[in-house]
Amino acid sequence: MDTSVNKNLDTQEMHVALGDMPTDEFRKFGHQLVDWVADYLDTVEQKPVLPSIHPGDIIRSLPSLPPQTGEPMQQILADVDRIIMPGMTHWNHPRFHAYFNSSASGPGILGELLSAGLNANGMVWKSCPAVSELEEVTLGWLRQMLGLPKEYWGMILDTASTSTLHGIAAARESLTDLKTRERGMAGRSELPRLRVYLSDFAHSSVEKAVITLGFGMDGMRKVAVDEKFCMRPEALAEAIAQDRRDGMRPFCVVATVGTTSCTSIDPIPAIADICEREKIWLHVDAAYGGSAAIVPEMRWVLEGCDRADSFVVNPHKWMFVPVDLSVLYTRKPDIMRRAFSLVPEYLRTAHDDVVHNLMDYGVPLGRRFRALKLWFVLRYFGWDGLAARLREHLRIAQVFKHWVEADPDFEVLAPVHFGAVCFRAHPKGTDDEVVLNKLNEDLINAVNGSRETFLSHTKLGTRYTIRMVIGHLKTRESHAHQVWEQMQNELKKLLP
Repeated sequence: MDTSVNKNLDTQEMHVALGDMPTDEFRKFGHQLVDWVADYLDTVEQKPVLPSIHPGDIIRSLPSLPPQTGEPMQQILADVDRIIMPGMTHWNHPRFHAYFNSSASGPGILGELLSAGLNANGMVWKSCPAVSELEEVTLGWLRQMLGLPKEYWGMILDTASTSTLHGIAAARESLTDLKTRERGMAGRSELPRLRVYLSDFAHSSVEKAVITLGFGMDGMRKVAVDEKFCMRPEALAEAIAQDRRDGMRPFCVVATVGTTSCTSIDPIPAIADICEREKIWLHVDAAYGGSAAIVPEMRWVLEGCDRADSFVVNPHKWMFVPVDLSVLYTRKPDIMRRAFSLVPEYLRTAHDDVVHNLMDYGVPLGRRFRALKLWFVLRYFGWDGLAARLREHLRIAQVFKHWVEADPDFEVLAPVHFGAVCFRAHPKGTDDEVVLNKLNEDLINAVNGSRETFLSHTKLGTRYTIRMVIGHLKTRESHAHQVWEQMQNELKKLLP
């Protein structure tokens, strides 16, 4: 290897050749990028919500080979406008009403920026005390805002999918007689079939967790729901009793506060009664609906959740924290730690007996400073400010529901507890479900095809259902009314 070039460089030249972006350049483009984001947030409503591109368009716009030499930052930022922005679906748009629309707030974005700049890794307390201790304090604040018991211990993960996986893994670890940590599950003929229970409307991440943890699809039993799409406690009790008779080992129930399809709320108190009687771990998925409990008059949605063994809520779904930030609480952190703690010598410290090393409570070793953006949001808006914003979303959702109910060509298909309204077009004289499903699919495609708004769908039973979700910081009643008028106009075009 020819080192003559390096030999000819003095120290300053070496710094320029091999160091980071110079500070003055970072400052220049940092200011430029913050201005760009501010302008984007200020003008996003003027953009179509959905992009007008085809699969592969962005791939074809980029070189197939990596850059051999560095490129100017100005050119990189120009390509954001030229290549990236035409392919963006604008989740931060006030007329984005699909899925559960996560709104990244200004303070949350600034917290994310600071986290990236500090680039800390909070795997153990000593690796960055601020990461561990701010997370503990901030999750204590959130716990109080949600009305959860003081005994709940929490940690931040990326998404509810990961949080639920950890909850079910802890449930398995609670079966101390099976010694699955030491002996695993494979090849053990004496190991009973373990069973997880969930409703027909539980999130698909529960099924993924069951598969990932080695229980297989046969290790999962779906429990029937009632006419409001809530788990039926009597059906759960019957399923558990039958499985015990068949030699299976019931060990975990996953209940939901705010199901993804229609935001139904499982009867947590009755389910908790069953779990306590049967000595089964209760995990509550409140990823979406749980945030509503910060509104005092909505505290009822978490009734019974103080009895859950583990509980997940996502501030990135409805508390204006940028993705990703999911909070997993548990009443039994000792079991969570037993399920995951594995400490190599190089990570042992003199403080291990008096601190919570976050790596001991989950799969990730590396842990970025996510608590910063939650801390920024909670401090900037305050409890009252956040509650007021959610209260307005709840109000707009009820207004939209009343518009649907008042129109003889539409109908509401599920109770409206939160910011989501499930409905469909049902014109007078049209009762064939196949025809209605096709009509509503065509209707949502026509509305989304305008690119002026974005709605998603689900199926409730066999009925194709349109979902209208209110949850963005800047969404006003006027935005919802625009969508409603567009829905009515497009239906008129589709009817003979």
